[in-house]
Amino acid sequence: MAYTAFEDMRRINEACYGKDLGPFQPPVNPGKHSDDLKTAALRCLRDRCEGLRHSADLESAGAYTGASLSAGQIPFNMQMDIDRLCLEKTLGDFIDSGVAEDAYSVYFCFISMFFGKYGRSKKMVELLSEYESNGSSLLMKHRDHYSHSVYVFALGLAIYDANTAFREAFKAFYRLDSDREAANLFLEYWGLTSLFHDIGYPFELPFEQVLSYFEVNHEKRGKNSLYLAYHDVEALTRLDEAAKDHFECMYGRQFDTVSRLLAFDITQKLGSEYGFTEEYMQSTIDRKPVSPDQFGYFMDHAFFSAARLYRELRAAYGAENITAFHVDALSAILLHNSLFKFAISFYKSKEKHKAPLCVDRHPLAYLLMICDELQCWDRTAYGRNSRTELHPMDADFIFSGGAISITYFYDNAEQEKIVAFHRLYAAWEAGGEQGDAPRLKAYSDMAEKEQRFTTDIEKIVDTGIMPLSVTPKTEKVDHSKKHTYLSNSNFLHFYDFAVALHGRNLPPEATVEDMEAKFVSHSLEYQLSTMNRAKYFARYLDAIHCFYTDKPVDYPMVTRFTPRQAAVFAPMEHERWVREHIAMGWRFGTDYETIQLDTAPEEKEKARRALREQTRCHKLVMDGDPSEEEILDHFRSLSEDDQGKDWKPFNKMLQLLKKFDGTRIYRFTRPKKAKR
Repeated sequence: MAYTAFEDMRRINEACYGKDLGPFQPPVNPGKHSDDLKTAALRCLRDRCEGLRHSADLESAGAYTGASLSAGQIPFNMQMDIDRLCLEKTLGDFIDSGVAEDAYSVYFCFISMFFGKYGRSKKMVELLSEYESNGSSLLMKHRDHYSHSVYVFALGLAIYDANTAFREAFKAFYRLDSDREAANLFLEYWGLTSLFHDIGYPFELPFEQVLSYFEVNHEKRGKNSLYLAYHDVEALTRLDEAAKDHFECMYGRQFDTVSRLLAFDITQKLGSEYGFTEEYMQSTIDRKPVSPDQFGYFMDHAFFSAARLYRELRAAYGAENITAFHVDALSAILLHNSLFKFAISFYKSKEKHKAPLCVDRHPLAYLLMICDELQCWDRTAYGRNSRTELHPMDADFIFSGGAISITYFYDNAEQEKIVAFHRLYAAWEAGGEQGDAPRLKAYSDMAEKEQRFTTDIEKIVDTGIMPLSVTPKTEKVDHSKKHTYLSNSNFLHFYDFAVALHGRNLPPEATVEDMEAKFVSHSLEYQLSTMNRAKYFARYLDAIHCFYTDKPVDYPMVTRFTPRQAAVFAPMEHERWVREHIAMGWRFGTDYETIQLDTAPEEKEKARRALREQTRCHKLVMDGDPSEEEILDHFRSLSEDDQGKDWKPFNKMLQLLKKFDGTRIYRFTRPKKAKR
């Protein structure tokens, strides 16, 4: 029983109306294998996280406090289950596609569930995506960290679901008795750790851009390099008085910056095992942003990620509600990039190398480091050198018996590079293995007999509880799952656009605040549905040979969709709406319109809308797994008014697009040039 509140509501409905009206459990969204990444990650959300964010308070029928299409329509716990279902569905969609737009939906769900209002935290998420897509092409080496973080999140969920030893270690570390409590805590704090572990990259990118610009003649960075350093870092790390008092109550110590708090936490967890003092850790952390020359001329984005996330937690929860779990997430982030590898375990040093991190020392840091290393596939290459290197484009995971078997797939169009590498490697072996072995980026690390990829991971974390097996293969690239279209706008934020789209019928004098208030009055499910309509807009435009862009181009501009164009994309929007509702557990039904209700006449329409949400049935939804042709026939059977719901809002979109970053819609057909 994955969504227990659905079953509770179902029993209430049957008792009230004398028949089984639902709601029913939503369909399972399986992967390719019973123990693959998608299946294990979604199973963790669906089965292990039952009761997530539930309230023990009982609500009487007709006096509900949960929101659906509007407030007070469903029980609070049912809303919490629907929120979790939203996260399950969006994560499944992302694992299938890997595109940034679907990664965005996962962030939106998580922030809405655990931070509260998304609009307050959206800049934290959007800034990383903007920086990477706009600034990273100036670098020599850089690959995506936005979709990467969502993959890391999914990997951690899959490991938690499949690996008994890790689950038990997590429970023991936090002294938890209940499996369900442990899973729910893990979801929240692993989400914080994984989804936000790279949000400090906007601080590292300018540093790397300067080095890339001034690196001439392929000289390595070093003493004569020109580099950036940060000053007045306390502006980011300083603790206010409320936070100082709170952490003093928690730890019996005063801290004036989050850096000092995390130095204390890391020393408590790892100091005795690795032989360092709090003073050493504090000095190392403090020097990271101001003296990169002392760290091989590298800037550690993990420092800024931890500091930036602390400020977000402080704003969202208040200092008094930040817990030791939050501090552990922050210290895990601080450790993950270079701090543990080069300042604690010295994993590349023959003389100073110390033991890899064990799970029982810091479960969140342990999991972040192993997932961060394993997630090397399907990452957009931005840097000039990165775009020509050979990286895995896809991966298959099998989680079985505690072990992880991974097949990384490389583009077989790069076979010439692979053959050349194997030829050079064979010659190196035949020559007595003199000098360094030939390299072909990630492929050679997996294909060579040294197995550098797995051995490096084993030097960082103790993989005894989850042995790794890695195999590289080649296959033909399949770009179809990406659904990539010509439409592009680097600055079009789905949240802002969805807010405006949802408020399209408000009076002209309505403010942005008015539109956002209307948008957030709906549940997460309905907010996501509006954003999905905006996300699919590029697909619909492609079908009618149009595209949108914020760049001036020499193509005819579209100011209004014609009936012929609407006839093409309206059925597509109907198909999206139908499949979305089926995936979210809706079914066909009209009971909410016909059943006898014991309410006053003036309240009857409101009560029927609430009953529709409580039963999750709708007269326009289809049951089962209908084909594209069946959905098209269904669309054609609808009334003109119902068909209009699938295309009329898009004419409003044309007006709204003009308000957001100068985006316009154009036809592919070029205008004929006038004769001179």
